[in-house]
Amino acid sequence: MTNSPAVVDFLDRLRLVTGSSTAGLHEPEFRGNESRYVTECIDSGYVSSVGEFVTRFEQSITQYVGSASTVAIVNGTAALHLALLAVGVRPGDEVLVPALSFVATANAVSHAGAIPHFVDVEEERWGIDASALREHIAAIGIVRDGNLYNRTTERPITAIIPMHTLGHPCAVADLTELADEFGLLMVEDAAESLGSTVGELYTGLFGRLGVFSFNGNKTITTGGGGAIVTKDEKLAGLVRHLSTTARISHPYEFDHDAVGYNYRMPNINAALGLAQMEQLPNLVDRQRKLFKRYNHVFSGGEFGEVHREPLGARSNYWLQALKLRSDRRANKSVLIESSVDAGIPVRPLWKPLNTLSPYISHPSSRTAVANDLYERVICLPSSASLTERDFPLEA
Repeated sequence: MTNSPAVVDFLDRLRLVTGSSTAGLHEPEFRGNESRYVTECIDSGYVSSVGEFVTRFEQSITQYVGSASTVAIVNGTAALHLALLAVGVRPGDEVLVPALSFVATANAVSHAGAIPHFVDVEEERWGIDASALREHIAAIGIVRDGNLYNRTTERPITAIIPMHTLGHPCAVADLTELADEFGLLMVEDAAESLGSTVGELYTGLFGRLGVFSFNGNKTITTGGGGAIVTKDEKLAGLVRHLSTTARISHPYEFDHDAVGYNYRMPNINAALGLAQMEQLPNLVDRQRKLFKRYNHVFSGGEFGEVHREPLGARSNYWLQALKLRSDRRANKSVLIESSVDAGIPVRPLWKPLNTLSPYISHPSSRTAVANDLYERVICLPSSASLTERDFPLEA
């Protein structure tokens, strides 16, 4: 099929959007105050975990999403690890995790000494399926003294991590209701969804804590970095304390009251992030415009459908994705290989986490939807800069 008419057609459609661009799958852009702020940071001499840009960056996120507080962290995985510890996840607990996610979601649970327990996702939103999860809990769970246990492993199931796949909000309201019903701690993996909303509420604010990532391929970047947001000031104080090695404030003594973590974001990264936050609304608008272009190019369903935001939500469209028709699933690898060979950086979705060697023996529900999506989805070039080239078929 490498030189088949279908491959040629697929590549031609992609080139209508990407042109001759050599951009990666999702590349950052620096068109604002990045150089100015980073230079100011260097000139100040405060480039590590102390400095005004950390505070200003945190305040900009707080103001944007409407949280009570934000704590900037060295990366998204560390932020998720710390969030789990802060809400009370303990070694040996089981934590419900979507089978379809980047491996960091499961790794953060393991870093906390807990056990990822994988569950299936929805066909529409690609996040945890609340109805399927309820059925799974009925099959494997037992409630003792108000706490949920896995009747097979005898371990407590104490938390759930909804993840907003590719920036599209999952059924987080339904999952919040389920978490409340079973007494589960909820931490949102909003790593990919900064700027996405459900109704009037930004993702990251539905759980006790929410986590964003600012890796180089995210909607905004700090080079590497993450943040924890919350509506609970007291919980934010605990996160901030633990992230700074649990040091007790003192003019000169080094005293610590808990096992802490050196997880604070450096000032120089926050300087970059502050400049990026100033451009976030424009970046989200352009990502949404890019969806319209791909949706137009792949209209008619010859290959499949471009993934769109669910009803009642507004997505940042961090990563555009094409879900192949079921009868084209066998073509996925050839379409990806042919595109990459042609210099167009497409990618598959992540392999389901319960199929990875570190996690293949972990507790899991049946994950038919996650497996199906892995076999059918192709992630498309998603840099916001792609909206700046002429597009003759603009919808």
